[in-house]
Amino acid sequence: MARVLVVQHRQPHSNWVSPNSSLLNSALSDFHGAAALNISIQKRRRKWQPKGAVEVRASASSKNILIMGGTRFIGVFLSRLLVKEGHQVTLFTRGKTPITQQLPGESDQDYADFSSKILHLKGDRQDFEFVKTNLAAKGFDVVYDINGREAAEVEPILDGLPKLEQYIYCSSAGVYLKSDILPHFETDAVDPKSRHKGKLETENLLDSRGVNWTSLRPVYIYGPLNYNPVEEWFFHRLKAGRPIPIPNSGNQLTQLGHVKDLARAFVIVLGNSKASRQVYNISGSKYVTFDGLAKACAKAAGFPEPEIVHYNPKEFDFGKKKAFPFRDQVPSFH
Repeated sequence: MARVLVVQHRQPHSNWVSPNSSLLNSALSDFHGAAALNISIQKRRRKWQPKGAVEVRASASSKNILIMGGTRFIGVFLSRLLVKEGHQVTLFTRGKTPITQQLPGESDQDYADFSSKILHLKGDRQDFEFVKTNLAAKGFDVVYDINGREAAEVEPILDGLPKLEQYIYCSSAGVYLKSDILPHFETDAVDPKSRHKGKLETENLLDSRGVNWTSLRPVYIYGPLNYNPVEEWFFHRLKAGRPIPIPNSGNQLTQLGHVKDLARAFVIVLGNSKASRQVYNISGSKYVTFDGLAKACAKAAGFPEPEIVHYNPKEFDFGKKKAFPFRDQVPSFH
């Protein structure tokens, strides 16, 4: 499916200039072939243009990195990139699932090499005193917070690591206020009542504490190991030979990005001075309609064109269950 990763960059309190710069070739996040990862940068009345493409490569020095989470989806791919670049990586988890798992297509040797280098700190991030004490003892240089949801969960990490070099946070594009004008820029209005309000509060906390932080706001993520039924929802219905129920006209637009591209974006901001105290939207560069996504999934899996049934969600009571995996972000087009 998607093959290009687009990063839209926000520098606080600056004027929007919108220069575009190709940073690295990507082979995953675009619905129509390979293209480039782009970055739109806000600057005060000036443009920044890099001299040619920049490869994802190791930092000048190895960092002692903590990943909060890291065993389910995004962190699985991120940790591999960081280890490959020579960093010391520790995963903080409750230890309820295996610390590592072999990926499809990963050789036994590569998996063994990776597993031998990964460290583990077992604990519950809700135990704030444990987090503060144990992180202080380890003295990590960088924290990747993949599973943080509330600002209160971040404070003990900052308290335990007063000399932290960078805090890199996984936020969400779900923080924005609904709008008919897309795509969202990082300067767009946010929704303080959204179900992701804790992530907004975390970004505000990081800013108020004066730490060097970077926040990535992915749209919808897809790819191997995805535990959130985004693309999987369509494939299950296609495999079962069932119709695809889509709310309203099905012409609503959305964007997706591949988990491997998101992991690479997380690596790009590591130690990057231009990413200091910045927010980045992350997604594939192409729009796709809900109907188009159903058809793309069918094509990718070798199924015939699906039977799509449109419905008015206001006519049904789904209770607390999520009837469709995407936000009905914008009014349908006719």
